[in-house]
Amino acid sequence: MKEKIERLIRESLETKTKLLEPGNISAIENIARALIEAYRARKKVVVFGNGGSAADAQHLAAELVCRFELNRRALPALALTTDPSVITSAGNDFGFEDIFSRQVEAHVNPGDVAIGITTSGNSPNVIKALAQAKKQKALTVAFTGNRESGIMEQADLCFRAPSAVTARVQECHGLAIHVICSLVEGALFENK
Repeated sequence: MKEKIERLIRESLETKTKLLEPGNISAIENIARALIEAYRARKKVVVFGNGGSAADAQHLAAELVCRFELNRRALPALALTTDPSVITSAGNDFGFEDIFSRQVEAHVNPGDVAIGITTSGNSPNVIKALAQAKKQKALTVAFTGNRESGIMEQADLCFRAPSAVTARVQECHGLAIHVICSLVEGALFENK
């Protein structure tokens, strides 16, 4: 067991070290800047994903609404993964592919930021929701892994974790989310 533990920790560290490459830093910076600009324009963030990505969506929304590192005013963010009545109704009445796009249609306005999280980049319901957000003139952001995927066509900005292994992708997404939250809070609230 010890060897497997050490191997998995090394894999995680090696993958996260790749986040220091200029393209990855630029992607994180561009997403943070987009959120900062949206919040300065009094817009909101909606975020969604399946499984572990649903948890990441809820995590991001909570950090923005409540706090990351600073006690400050709440920022408008909504995780579309948290209302079982809406999700099951949309799934039953329209199909699983529509559980997020119906909510995007209801909640997203021009200038808002819609963030879809999918480790594979091929989750049909996430892709469809980003397409709906784009149709509604929101800025669309994808968080995914480094495989070629369908999500790229719908994303104005994209963070691609430097791995195709789901666990490593999720770990990088979590780190990127924390960096983005720190940048957003710093820009909007430090020295205020």
